[in-house]
Amino acid sequence: MIQQGLYRTCIILLIASGNCTTIQFLLDSRVLTCIILRTVTLDMSATIQPNAASTHRAAAPREDQFLFALGKRVRELRNRRGLTRRAAAREADVSERHLAQLEVGEGNVSIVLLQRIAAALQVTLAELFAPEIEEPVEKRLIQRFLERLPAHRLEEVTFRLMRDFSHEEATRRMRIALIGLRGAGKSTLGSKLAEERNVPFIELDREIEKDTGMPLAEIFSLYGQSGYRAIERRTLERVFRDCERAVISVGGGVVSEKETYDYLLAHCYTIWIKAQPEEHMSRVIAQGDFRAMAGSDRAMEDLRRILESREPLYRKADMHLDTSGNSVEESFARLNAALESSLQ
Repeated sequence: MIQQGLYRTCIILLIASGNCTTIQFLLDSRVLTCIILRTVTLDMSATIQPNAASTHRAAAPREDQFLFALGKRVRELRNRRGLTRRAAAREADVSERHLAQLEVGEGNVSIVLLQRIAAALQVTLAELFAPEIEEPVEKRLIQRFLERLPAHRLEEVTFRLMRDFSHEEATRRMRIALIGLRGAGKSTLGSKLAEERNVPFIELDREIEKDTGMPLAEIFSLYGQSGYRAIERRTLERVFRDCERAVISVGGGVVSEKETYDYLLAHCYTIWIKAQPEEHMSRVIAQGDFRAMAGSDRAMEDLRRILESREPLYRKADMHLDTSGNSVEESFARLNAALESSLQ
């Protein structure tokens, strides 16, 4: 405001709806009147809008690329799960048309719907936005296999992959462990195999007796099943420290102690030597153990029950050899041939 005698020159600046209006007037302080000298209005959108428009034009291609990449990723994940578009839409509780638009890069989908689609495809939201990487077809097949595998089998598959493809695999295969119930042929075949490969033959039960200075029956009597299993684990660890190469015969009950059995599987190439229950029984008797003859019906029933309960655990071994109906020479020839093929 500028004072000139009785008059004051005033300027008012008004900004509204993107317009800027400047009003210049004279104020007569005596009679409280004003004389408007000049009014100027500027359209501010004319200076601002071009920048916004250019920003929008620059952003549009990036948004299109993002939506296209997202749609491609959703389509790829749906195909990996083997779902039709209709099935995926049903699981995600979205319309099939909505999902189709998303897959071709035309859908501007809300984050809630994306979360439902991700759940239907069994991936996280982060995986939906993961950058696309060209993966070998073998890797995609493995991923698809794992995705369809029941949850209770994943632990077994993970263990086998880590065991068979770890850096320690070459060392593991230098030790061969024979497992199975008594009478299957572990000691007979194991001693012949050790001689053939020119490595020590170790019977874990005998090593346990050496370490404790007691027969097995006395160990069980004094310490019970849990005490015996703890001693068995310590002896097994000592054998592995002492012997880089060996053939080891292990008692059939080792599979009942998960940590010890996993330790054995991780450090030895393991072979399940098995036979029919009747042959197990006859071979034990032939070894001079006549306890099975007393109440033979009940003993056979117990043997069948033990075999049935332990079979899923024995099957974790790297190799299975059925000695039923075969002579020692025939069984050994089959064992040797199988090992040559597996360990070459």
